[in-house]
Amino acid sequence: MTTPVLSDALISPIVAFIESLGPKNRAKPLVLGISGPQGSGKTTLVNHLVSKLTSAPNSLRVVSFSIDDIYLPHDELVALGQSNPDNKLLQHRGEPGTHDVDLGIRTIESLLAGKPTKIPAYDKSKFDGHGDRVPVSQWTSADPPFDVILFEGWCVGFQAISPSKVAEKRSTSTHPGTLTQHALEHLLYVNQKLGDYARIWDQFDALVWLNAQDICFVYAWRLQQEHAMKDAVGRGMTDDQVKNFVDGYMPAYELYIDGLMRGEVFAGKRGKRILRLDYGKDRKVVNVQQGEIADRLLWSDS
Repeated sequence: MTTPVLSDALISPIVAFIESLGPKNRAKPLVLGISGPQGSGKTTLVNHLVSKLTSAPNSLRVVSFSIDDIYLPHDELVALGQSNPDNKLLQHRGEPGTHDVDLGIRTIESLLAGKPTKIPAYDKSKFDGHGDRVPVSQWTSADPPFDVILFEGWCVGFQAISPSKVAEKRSTSTHPGTLTQHALEHLLYVNQKLGDYARIWDQFDALVWLNAQDICFVYAWRLQQEHAMKDAVGRGMTDDQVKNFVDGYMPAYELYIDGLMRGEVFAGKRGKRILRLDYGKDRKVVNVQQGEIADRLLWSDS
């Protein structure tokens, strides 16, 4: 099993980025989104960041959770798939529409208000790797005060696009196994649901983006991740199931990653900042850039 490489090349620029945002000088906690594809090491990264930020000399009070923690319960996911039997994108957790956005908003708003807050949790190993939400009685409680709120996830920062743009991208797609294998109305359903997620992104002060140089790295990363979980708990998806699972995410990558390039996560709100770390297949950082939202592309390459 290959684990994410958490060297100073990764940790140091993120810590410096957070420090530059002045987390101790705010009336409310700093909210930082962390975006990166499956298997890129976000969860491990966040755990290390929490440890680094809470220890001296930073001594910040940090709470974190993931968009994975707000997936719909298993029975609701099953019902969603059954009510949309022809839409392959809704037959398992993952795509926009399979999360409880209101739960995410309530959790962040409670943390911002400085209230003791139950943090949602999801067990991906349940139901042979299809997952289920952990009972509320088992959620951990975060007690204020807070300096930093970290919210990570594979589609964090993705913004819905116009229906005509969805149709255009589908008709011109050259990426195998993604957009052209789905009916336009199925892609439009997910795109419509994604529009609601902006209510979460609007809470962010800044974003860290782990940018895979080739999004197809996700297949190998996610397979490694599943093997590690099966080794740990004794259950999970088969290799073929993992491939099919990742196939369900690829349309969103093709539709929305270029929006991150333009800073659309903040919908033109000038002055908000993005830290971009480009990843190679070995998960080593090969480039670090910062951008500030303005009336132009953040970066010219993609």
